[in-house]
Amino acid sequence: MSLSKPNASAATFTKNRVSPSPFSGICVTCLDGCPGPCEVGRSALRGREVIYPQPFGKITAGSEKDYPIDFSYFNISGTAVGAVGIKADSDSAIFPNVDISTEVGSKHKIKLKVPFFTGALGSTDIARINWEPTAIGAAICGTILVVGENVCGMDHNAEIKNGKVVKSPEMERRIKVFKDWYDGYGTVLVQMNVEDTRLGVAEYVIDKLEVETIELKWGQGAKDIGGEVKLPTLERALELKRRGYLVIPDPEDPVVQSAFKNKDFKEFERHSRLGMVDEEGFYREVERLRKLGAKYVTLKTGAYRPADLARAVKFSSQAKIDLLTVDGAGGGTGMSPWRMMNEWGIPTVQLECLLYDFISRLAKKKKFVPDCAIAGGFSLEDHIFKGLALGAPYVKAVCLGRPTMTAAMVGKTIGELVKSGNIPPDIKKYGDTVEQIFVGAAPLKAKFGKDFEKIPAGAIGLYTYYERLSLGLKQLMAGERRFALKYISRDDLMALTPEASRISGIPYVMDVDKEEVNEILK
Repeated sequence: MSLSKPNASAATFTKNRVSPSPFSGICVTCLDGCPGPCEVGRSALRGREVIYPQPFGKITAGSEKDYPIDFSYFNISGTAVGAVGIKADSDSAIFPNVDISTEVGSKHKIKLKVPFFTGALGSTDIARINWEPTAIGAAICGTILVVGENVCGMDHNAEIKNGKVVKSPEMERRIKVFKDWYDGYGTVLVQMNVEDTRLGVAEYVIDKLEVETIELKWGQGAKDIGGEVKLPTLERALELKRRGYLVIPDPEDPVVQSAFKNKDFKEFERHSRLGMVDEEGFYREVERLRKLGAKYVTLKTGAYRPADLARAVKFSSQAKIDLLTVDGAGGGTGMSPWRMMNEWGIPTVQLECLLYDFISRLAKKKKFVPDCAIAGGFSLEDHIFKGLALGAPYVKAVCLGRPTMTAAMVGKTIGELVKSGNIPPDIKKYGDTVEQIFVGAAPLKAKFGKDFEKIPAGAIGLYTYYERLSLGLKQLMAGERRFALKYISRDDLMALTPEASRISGIPYVMDVDKEEVNEILK
């Protein structure tokens, strides 16, 4: 197995002088006199700053670790026979007729036009700056948009009385942008961590902003610890400490204040607290949210050990959660420690196999089975198909965190270049207007008319990317002869190695269809 380099990464702006030792990552000859471009060397200068991927607040980050098994170890099986969900006729069974819509929820259903939705965009600058294109794009595509943690607590203009938020212009902006373009599909979902709960965010967004969906969150998605945010001023650090956040170093310490004013360091860190999961407490919180008026209550959990996944499955079943999203190790928005992103938690394939096992046990006992979504490293249509198939029939959707932001950010960047007239040659070959460059622009213009001018280029980019995923997924499903999402099954996959088969229960490629083959050739 090829591992990430322990002592050098583009994520931390570090490199080796000569070939590194494969275990420690330190150069095989560490030279006295070297200025230390490696992670150890930079840590000797900047300490805690090197823990996180850089440039902080301007990037998303995915792990470099090459896990022993990923979705490439499975292939989609394909067939030349029949059609499921449509008339087995060559004029009817065409890929544009594939239905990729889905729905999630227990008592009430959230209908989605597509079986994928955004990751959480919380209180980081990159999330705030790219919110409008992401929110508009998600609403237009008819899917779930996730407001991440700490938005109210980080809002400088928020009004907090007696420790509770009573007004947050930033949260209001985020909800309004989605609702302005909402057309009946998907929902805007607000996550809750320890600080959000203490601030009364659920009460505020349900009562004042008419949010229907609240998501409880165990940990920082695919990572073990709460995400951090960089604070560029002493005033901001003091403000957030007063609001109850953990701020490092202590902005109230005179020594720290002096060092900051002397520019010994340039940023403070705001950290979130670790949540403490308790079964009865979980049930009480779900019930409390429902009494507050939440129509849907969901749970997001990360790549914790199998016992914690079992807890998530059981608790979600008992509480009749509307959606359980399970996030595998590897990805992220760049808020978490870099080494943690590489070396902590269960990778997505193994985690989804465990999820399938645990949910199947509930189903056999005729317990309530929550609708599930899987996250962690998905970006293209084959990943989505395999993610849905590996967890079928329980996994109803895939969460696309980093790629959603990538599409929105690229769209925004190209839109700005079009306005400035500085279009790169490899883009200019498509044209020099938004309509010419973005394939998705024309259908949006036809649908929205004059309002098309209000759609930011980032949202057009997100829409165009999601359209590509939709078309690609329909083609894969048509090749598998599955003409609606509900017909995708684990039988649509084959494992390419015995180890992948052992982990997943998916048949090894050389064992697929053995009985049917024997019957055909008898």
